[in-house]
Amino acid sequence: MREISPAENMTAEEYLELLPNEFREIVNKIREEKKNGKRPVPSSNLIDKSNLLEQKNRSKLIDQVALLVDENLAGRSEMCIQFAILLSRALEYLKLPSKIKMGTAMYFDSGKEIFRWDHCWVRIGDEVIDGNVDILYENPMVPESVKVQPYWGSIKLTPPDRRLRENRNMSIPDDTDVENFWWPDLKKFIDNELSIAN
Repeated sequence: MREISPAENMTAEEYLELLPNEFREIVNKIREEKKNGKRPVPSSNLIDKSNLLEQKNRSKLIDQVALLVDENLAGRSEMCIQFAILLSRALEYLKLPSKIKMGTAMYFDSGKEIFRWDHCWVRIGDEVIDGNVDILYENPMVPESVKVQPYWGSIKLTPPDRRLRENRNMSIPDDTDVENFWWPDLKKFIDNELSIAN
């Protein structure tokens, strides 16, 4: 099983040694789930209102993107940038022009804001994909009251439990893991596993 360190200048084990016990427990739980093939995937609770591709291909695609970026030692709860970059690359490859958006995600419960943070998502025309939110509960920074499902569909139908506000001054960083590891694997997956009509 491939495991990528969140820090480019140290191995996964070296990085793990620097983490507080609370974080190590999370990493060990994630490792156990990976070992047993039990990691969560976005399609299990995706709110799917898209008109693009076919439903089974949408599910397969976002799940594969999630599985790849989940190779990060600490899982994918802070991998929204990499998730969005990789998903956008896949959509472009499938001839669906997409844009990576970066800004602030605000989460609500009964109309009251409960949390906000920097976030990344994908836009394709009038559709939005906010696909890496099903595992926010793994991140100690996120309050337990934040319970949002992944969403793929019209921006106008975005669930009321979140608001995505783009910040045009934020720039998307390059990511060597996306380019060197995950995109080649995802391209192969698309070519071999997705039933896309030419």
